[in-house]
Amino acid sequence: MSIKNKFKNFFYLDEEEEAIATQNVRREEPRQAHQSSVRKTPKERKSVQVESNQPSNLVSLQNLQKSSKVILVEPRVYAEAQDISEHLKNKRAVVVNLQRIDKDQGIRIVDFLSGTVYALGGDIQRIGTDIFLCAPDTVEVAGAISDYFYDDIQ
Repeated sequence: MSIKNKFKNFFYLDEEEEAIATQNVRREEPRQAHQSSVRKTPKERKSVQVESNQPSNLVSLQNLQKSSKVILVEPRVYAEAQDISEHLKNKRAVVVNLQRIDKDQGIRIVDFLSGTVYALGGDIQRIGTDIFLCAPDTVEVAGAISDYFYDDIQ
């Protein structure tokens, strides 16, 4: 379907051309047979397009959307970082709580996850004390958590 036809369909310009063509035909045909084809409702046009067996560029968004999941993880050892990155590769957002792990191990996990998120084009943000949100490119993270709370602790 050309751009011109898409434009016409969008603004229903082809209905006007159809009406002009039917006016010319009306002179030749009896009125009763022609009145049903003068104007087509959008529903009727849609049914005609479906019957025409032309390939459609329309894709239903309902079929494409999977239920989004957010995974909550409290790793106890560095080896669990690879499991967290698998969730990110599968397009799931992950909240990582590092409060139950040694500080050095936590830094290594954050470094590993930062590399994973960078490779996937996602985002990693600190959302609390030793709590991080890792999101793949399919998840948009808006806003930021201020460091006001952290200033009071020090």
